Amino acid sequence: MKSKIGIIIGREFNERVRKKSFIITTLLTPLLMLGLLVAPMLLSTYSGDEQKKIAVVDDSNIIGAHLQSTDEINFIETELPIEIARKEHLEEFAILHIGKDIMSNPSDIRLYTNSTASITMEMNIATQVKMVIENIKLQQQDIENLPAIIASIQTEVNMQSFANDTSEDSGDKANSSIVATVIAYLLSFILYMFILLYGSMVMQSVIEEKNSRVLEVMVSSVRPMEMMMGKILGVASVALLQIAIWLVIILGAGYFIIPELIPDEVAMAVAMLQQGASPETLNTDTDMSLLQAIATLTDVGYLAKIVVSLVVFMTGGFLLYAALFAAVGSAVDTPQDAQQLQTPITIPIILSLFVMLSVINDPGSDLAFWFSMIPLTSPIVMMARIPYDIPTWEILVSLGILVATFIATAWAAGKIYRTGILMHGSKPSFKELWKWLRFK
Repeated sequence: MKSKIGIIIGREFNERVRKKSFIITTLLTPLLMLGLLVAPMLLSTYSGDEQKKIAVVDDSNIIGAHLQSTDEINFIETELPIEIARKEHLEEFAILHIGKDIMSNPSDIRLYTNSTASITMEMNIATQVKMVIENIKLQQQDIENLPAIIASIQTEVNMQSFANDTSEDSGDKANSSIVATVIAYLLSFILYMFILLYGSMVMQSVIEEKNSRVLEVMVSSVRPMEMMMGKILGVASVALLQIAIWLVIILGAGYFIIPELIPDEVAMAVAMLQQGASPETLNTDTDMSLLQAIATLTDVGYLAKIVVSLVVFMTGGFLLYAALFAAVGSAVDTPQDAQQLQTPITIPIILSLFVMLSVINDPGSDLAFWFSMIPLTSPIVMMARIPYDIPTWEILVSLGILVATFIATAWAAGKIYRTGILMHGSKPSFKELWKWLRFK
């Protein structure tokens, strides 16, 4: 039995890994993902935007003198009236007109651009003018030492998040809800696409071989159950190989590339944060949420748990759904006929995505727990919960239920497969499929 299944697995594996489409997608997909990850960092690091000159016409004679130039904006005051300034300052990026009633009417301000302005620039200018107006109004309150009072009450809270591990010598382990949320989204959609793509591949393969009468020849020497399992495991081996290559390329490239993009000061702060240092001892101006995100992403134990869980639940979810797709493929003659029968299969997959959105808001809710235990939804929902460091026993129980359900599903799908591969010319109803299940 093993040798026959092994031959079928080898045939399915060799047929797919030698295709140009497999090689191209295997190499290009991780490069594309790395590009999407690294591109924003490169753009922010090397964009080198030049400073934009903005002529300021201040009819109020109050605001313009308080505007501060930045690396992106250089404010230049002019005494020209706005009508003349708009004609004379064509070489500047824009002309900012501050009306004389700006203090009582905050909307009395206009920006005339000689080139399209970004929303970031508009927000920066509006924010700076707003702060100037607020400071002037505060000074008009005639409160002694008002700037000092305001400065003394301004407080920046740098809250750190740690896993509550009370075991001895465990230390404080930094975590990041932002990273957990991003990973949950990413892994859920990866499993969604993975199950649908490779599950449909099994179904298409069965339909093609059924129409070519290859299965009728093979059934004389190989049992239907062996054929079905060989085909499922063959496609699964291709999928796992592709995922393994992706992980090696992404993690390897990330290991060598990302550290080069992180300044030494930030890298040192991250290392201290991973060791449980407090914000006061980090000696850096970098945002604390960013430091925690980097610390979480570079935690080897955390990443190992994510990768292992991804492979395990991806394999379990694929085997379960592949058995169902194989049963559907054996029962029909064309992909069009398969649409009706595969609808009940795809509904739980789509439902999992909707539940995933709720899981991200509250990974410990009853809804999240039970849908991560139901085998038809557990692969996607559980992978949305794992980044939030849920109890290990929940992962093991969910995996055990998934494996047991696959065994039962494979047995039932095998009975449909055994009858379906020899049937031609008509699409069976759900009632007929139930009769096939009852055949001994």
